Amino acid sequence: MSIEKIKDPRRIKHWMGHMETDYAYTLGIAGERFLMEIKENARIMGAECQECGLTYVPPRLFCERCFEELTEWVEMGKTGTVHTYTIAHIDVDNSRLEEPTIWAMIKIDGAHGGFVHKLGEVKPEDVKIGMRVEAFFKDKEERTGSIRDIKYFRPIE
Repeated sequence: MSIEKIKDPRRIKHWMGHMETDYAYTLGIAGERFLMEIKENARIMGAECQECGLTYVPPRLFCERCFEELTEWVEMGKTGTVHTYTIAHIDVDNSRLEEPTIWAMIKIDGAHGGFVHKLGEVKPEDVKIGMRVEAFFKDKEERTGSIRDIKYFRPIE
């Protein structure tokens, strides 16, 4: 551990190897409940504001518009719309992917917001902004309580 105060940013030092961390990050109350609903029930849930009528996905504890506490959770269904997308040809380790991965910002129907997830059962050249999609979940015994319990979103005819 370094207790040296850095006065000149041009003289910043670095360490080779691993730096131990002694903290834990949690998803919070809303995040944990959101992922447990996906894991246990294959349901995408939202938190509804009784004051201004917005429904947030992913859920949160307070409304960002009126600061009302969000206590009402509602099932959102499994459908949404591709808001934007990108096609990845390189993996996170800088290696070339055998098949490109399509990542999309999915706006869940009836919700304010959405989340980034993979698209499946679609060719890169067929993806469109505004395309209707539905969540395809892993089998229950394979789910772990992660956003990856949604295997991907696939096009709806």
